[in-house]
Amino acid sequence: MDHLLFELPKPIIFAHRGASAYAPENTLASFELAVKQGAPAIELDVKLTSDGEIVVIHDPTTERTCGVRGTIKTMPLSQIKELDAGSHFDSAFKGEKIPALQEVFDSVRGKILINVEITNYTTPLDDLPKRVAELVKKNDLQHWVFFSSFNFIALRRIKKLLPEVPIGFLTEEGNRGKFARSCFFEWLNYQAIHPHYHDVNSWMVQHHHHKNRLINVYTVNQKEEFKKLNQLKVDGIFTDDPILAQQILNE
Repeated sequence: MDHLLFELPKPIIFAHRGASAYAPENTLASFELAVKQGAPAIELDVKLTSDGEIVVIHDPTTERTCGVRGTIKTMPLSQIKELDAGSHFDSAFKGEKIPALQEVFDSVRGKILINVEITNYTTPLDDLPKRVAELVKKNDLQHWVFFSSFNFIALRRIKKLLPEVPIGFLTEEGNRGKFARSCFFEWLNYQAIHPHYHDVNSWMVQHHHHKNRLINVYTVNQKEEFKKLNQLKVDGIFTDDPILAQQILNE
C-alpha cells in the first residue's frame, strides 16, 4: 500500500492529541506545536456535533477540558465554539477553542501524518465515519491521514468508503484487548494494531509483523518504556511528549 504511514522512518513518534505535554490537548496550539517540535505524526479524536459537524475532542462531554457541562452530540458547533479549551491547561492558552477537523487540516496539511481516531463510542452507528471520509476526500488527504478506533464497526465502514487509506485497530489493555487481537477479528483486515504498552511483548510484535501489520503502541511517557519498545522494534509510539521520545530514541 502506497501511503505515508508505511514510508516514515520507524518507530514513528505520534504526538498524542498533539504535543499535549506542552499545550492543551486536541487544540490547534497543540497540533501546531507538534509540527514545530519535529514530530512526524499527530493523533487526534473526532466526534459529531448535533448539527453534523466534525469536531476534535476526546471526551463525549466538555467538562474536563472546558470546565463547562455539555455533551458534544447534543451541542451545535456554534455553541461548542464559545467554550474555552485552553485555560484548564494553563492561563497562557486562555481562549483556545475546540477545533473543527477542517481547521486542523487547514493548519497542518502537508506537514505531518494525521491519525484520526473515530471516537463515536457512545453513538457507534452515527454518521461520523461517512462524514470524516467525505472531508478527507474533499481535502485530498488520503495519503496524509489514516484511521483508528476501538469501534470495529466504524473502521469497517470507513474502510469501505476509503479502501486506499489504512486502518489501525485499537485494543484495550488486558484481557479485553487480548480478545480483540485474536483471530476472531481477522475479517476486519486492518493494516495496523494499536495495543496498550503494558500488553506488548516480542511475540506480539513478531506475530503482527508476520501478518504484514504495523504495531503502534499507546500511550508512552516513560523513558524505560521508550527504550523497551524501541528494542522490540515496534513501528510507532504514541506519546504526550514528542521531544522526550525523540531524545531517547536518538540516544
